[in-house]
Amino acid sequence: MPDKSTALARLLPPARRRRTRVGLVAGGLGTYWPQFPGLLPQLKESTRYVSRRFEEMDADVTDVGFISDEREGAAAAETLRRADCDLIVMFLTTYLTSSMVLPIAQRSNTPVLVIDLQPTEKMSHADFDTGAWLAYCGQCPVPEVGNVFRRAGIPFRSVSGHLRQESAWERIGRWIRAAHVRAALRHARHGLMGHLYPGMLDVSTDLTLLPATFGSHVEVLEFDDLRHRMEKVTDDETAERVKVAREIFTLDDTVVDEDFFWGAKVSVALDRLVDDFALDSLAYYHRGLDGEQHERLGAGMILGASLLTARGVPAAGEYELRTSVAQLVTQAAGAGGSFTEIQALNFEDGVVEMGHDGPAHLAVSARDPLLRGLGVYHGKRGWGVSVEFDVRHGPVTLLGLGQDRDGTLSLVASEGTVVPGPLLEIGNTTSRVDFGRDPGLWVDEWSATGVGHHWSLSLGHGAGDYRAAASLLDIDYREV
Repeated sequence: MPDKSTALARLLPPARRRRTRVGLVAGGLGTYWPQFPGLLPQLKESTRYVSRRFEEMDADVTDVGFISDEREGAAAAETLRRADCDLIVMFLTTYLTSSMVLPIAQRSNTPVLVIDLQPTEKMSHADFDTGAWLAYCGQCPVPEVGNVFRRAGIPFRSVSGHLRQESAWERIGRWIRAAHVRAALRHARHGLMGHLYPGMLDVSTDLTLLPATFGSHVEVLEFDDLRHRMEKVTDDETAERVKVAREIFTLDDTVVDEDFFWGAKVSVALDRLVDDFALDSLAYYHRGLDGEQHERLGAGMILGASLLTARGVPAAGEYELRTSVAQLVTQAAGAGGSFTEIQALNFEDGVVEMGHDGPAHLAVSARDPLLRGLGVYHGKRGWGVSVEFDVRHGPVTLLGLGQDRDGTLSLVASEGTVVPGPLLEIGNTTSRVDFGRDPGLWVDEWSATGVGHHWSLSLGHGAGDYRAAASLLDIDYREV
């Protein structure tokens, strides 16, 4: 039987976006080659292994080959500059001078990761001559490169290990996942539809901030953009979306057919809106009045927005642009990410209960998601269907996008574990998260980070990935 992710991918084809681009350059000091004829072939063999490992990762790799002096380094820098990479990896195979690699970091305008992976765990001292030793000397220039990068104002990142050391490759993989995040945000188009939830001052975001910080674009939308597309949705298209929803969701007895069909129709229109504006995320809210069409549109978003999120286009209610960005970060890192806030604290069990009544990421659910009919949305106008499930038990990481007084953004993370126990049945995604400490103390520290009202709840312990992503994005990182 296919697993949940396979079934969802069949029903909800994942959104396509620009692939992550990783540049790779290897090098060593050319003075050695005539002195030790067997050294360069050995280093190039190691380089081929590294290149193959990178080709197996979910990225397009620009491999500029092996450099032996500063002129070849300058030529590699020009090739990588044109490639517009999201991360450049420098493989130091043996000693090389810092003048060979500094131009690559300077001219590419791209974050750099230095790796040095010696052939095996250790040298065979009794058998080695100078040439054999030099193949193990990739660590030798790492402090030199680190010093020169610091003096040049270039952030220094490195992974040291041996060629087939999986723990080293896991650390390298963390930087590749961070590159996925940088790629997603550099080219993202964030939809912002409707208006601010009245009074939520923390939600308000300067729209220039995302382009200035990440290079993203913010597309300002009206609910009329959705209304116009919904008016063109046919009955057959609505019926087909109802059929898909019935395969994905269990319908509670509280679901009213009229509300279900309305949500399905809005869902079809949402897909068209996302396609027409090439959106990578969507944040929305509209208050409306007395059951008029815009109120009904705002109330009918949850089904379609949840399906979009499952396809990799995260959606957040309450006009939460920064949270939809955080969801895109966790999605790009391969960990899902559902719109979340604190619901209550359980001091007896030592857990924080959290969830939301808005769009949900179906991939994080512990069971088949439920559609529940709601006669009222708490704090909002309208009525309709909402998604309910408990989050998959096990490790999770919260990730929010914080903002400080000077306007700068930060990634804010906290790792915990979803544990079993009683949950509300009110049309929300819900979870009981154990942070290994008094839940009140956790709330105090979490709230002091500048994280805001909402965040993304993602699967796995991914704080290391998000710390690396903050480094590549050149923003602050905070962890509780």
